Amino acid sequence: MEKIGKILAVDVRKVLFQSQLEFFKLQEIRLRVDSPLLIVYEGKEHFLDRKGMLTQKKEQAFVVSHEHVQETMEYISNYSMYAFAEEMKQGYITIRGGHRIGIAGKMIWERNGQKNLTHISCLNIRLAHQVIGCADRVMPYLFEKKDFCHTLIISPPGCGKTTLLRDLIRQLSDGSCYCTGKTVGVVDERSELGACYLGQPQNDLGCRTDILDACPKADGMMMLVRSMAPKIIAVDEIGSGRDVEAMEYVMNCGVRLLATVHGNTVEEIKNKPVLGRLVRERIFQRYIVLMPDKTGGIQAVFDERGTILLSERNMKKVSEQKAC
Repeated sequence: MEKIGKILAVDVRKVLFQSQLEFFKLQEIRLRVDSPLLIVYEGKEHFLDRKGMLTQKKEQAFVVSHEHVQETMEYISNYSMYAFAEEMKQGYITIRGGHRIGIAGKMIWERNGQKNLTHISCLNIRLAHQVIGCADRVMPYLFEKKDFCHTLIISPPGCGKTTLLRDLIRQLSDGSCYCTGKTVGVVDERSELGACYLGQPQNDLGCRTDILDACPKADGMMMLVRSMAPKIIAVDEIGSGRDVEAMEYVMNCGVRLLATVHGNTVEEIKNKPVLGRLVRERIFQRYIVLMPDKTGGIQAVFDERGTILLSERNMKKVSEQKAC
């Protein structure tokens, strides 16, 4: 909480610290010019008043000013916005700890096709959380004859897919009662998975994990296969045509794939123009679908034929009868 506080404008910081919120339950902090300070806490939206109290009434909330947003951006960039110019063109900045800050404002397009973001008016600070053991529920269903299956995690934004992916990587790398430790290659394009600082991951991704930080997914997958001999490659938020081509290359090289994508159901992903072909051809062997209204909630695990291997109904029973 102290690290997050340091990047916030002083007035906003005071409100947040007065709230005495539990950090692991805090998911988002949204700053919008001339609008109430809003947070997502335990999966629900709340406003914060000047005393840090949660409220649903916007007229009671602390109001964020242009100066608050500007001051916060100065802290985020360490008073050097130019240093983050390239990241800002993507609409976000990832800071130490893997926390991702979405940015909105006036977009200026140059003649050469480059874009620039100015007059920043909205910030969405998405807090990264490492939840050790959150993948325990799904691990038993991701193997066939002790071989890890090509796996796709499907989830709406903000529902815990990156947190789940992070713990799966750790368990596959370190080994568990379901498998011996595997060499895992991670392409961490937005620096959210490993939260690398000067190339050193701040999150625990396991002892057999090699990370390409701030590298485009498609290029990174090809590089890892050629240079690091991974057994498994993990990537977050796939979707482009180049991503799909690289994934097929990885699979054809005998490397297992672990990936995430934004979506709500397997059927929805099947109808996507690029990624859908891999689903229809049953390239992925396992699908983990997260619940849209509960952060970290597992809705179901399916195999490539659509058979339900694990569902919300039998989740409680599974947790009571752990294999290890």
